[in-house]
Amino acid sequence: MSTPTIASPLEQTPERILRHLEWHVVRRLDGLLQGNYRSLFHGHGLDFAELREYQHGDDIRYIDWNVTARLDAPYIRSYLEERDVPAWFLVDLSPSVDFGGKRQRTIELVAVLARLLNRLGNRTGAMFYDGRALRVTPLGSGRAHILRLINDLMSYPRPARAPFTDLTPLFTTALAAFKRRSLAFVISDFISAPGWEQALSRLNQRHEVLVIRLWDPQEVELPELGLVVMEDAETGEQIVVDTSDRGLRRRFEEAARQREAALNIAFKRAAVDVLAISTTEDLVGALAGFAARRQYRRR
Repeated sequence: MSTPTIASPLEQTPERILRHLEWHVVRRLDGLLQGNYRSLFHGHGLDFAELREYQHGDDIRYIDWNVTARLDAPYIRSYLEERDVPAWFLVDLSPSVDFGGKRQRTIELVAVLARLLNRLGNRTGAMFYDGRALRVTPLGSGRAHILRLINDLMSYPRPARAPFTDLTPLFTTALAAFKRRSLAFVISDFISAPGWEQALSRLNQRHEVLVIRLWDPQEVELPELGLVVMEDAETGEQIVVDTSDRGLRRRFEEAARQREAALNIAFKRAAVDVLAISTTEDLVGALAGFAARRQYRRR
């Protein structure tokens, strides 16, 4: 079952979008996950804050015996409360995200995840990157703040055509800006110049990074529609192609498979958890399945 469609753009308001998602997505996730959102948001080591020397009154269960033996003095691991961990959305709003339903899916994801994090007591903020400029919505909490995030996404201007997007500046800026350990959701289609995995890996070494890769079915399979004008979403360049040409469709699909393989290699190099979700996929099923896989790997 797919996520019910949100009202047409002329009828959309942040409040209507949030109410719709609370009823059709958040409520269903509550039933599937039974409030256990740790499996969705938190992986290994997110709560670890520091390693410090043991002090009188500390819980001895948290003594790190390996470090204690090596340094010949008792050391203890201290942890952050989950609600003390700030959560950031690193959102790609470059021209390619306007293809198909990727921008609408981005709004849905930010709204749902911010709503769930808000219930856990986490503050949320966002960095919006259009391939040239970067805008920040500061950390905040409460329903009014979630509505602000939705509004900022809805009102973000469509970027002008530009040279091919490079996601590296988004990750390097986040690494410099986050002063304390954070949870970072990267939401992007990853149509980008290569090399971003190095910056993403550095970000993941200091913070917990969850990647949500968006894709649209039209990007992986070319329908047979005869002569059509195709436009590069990033540069605006247009060409006329004959989609009835079987060879062309095979080459298109092969290029999509190669791109998918290259992305998977890059994600492995960055050592990040990835949820790949299409614009037509059921949002509840995708998020619940992702949570189940993360929980299974921690066992």
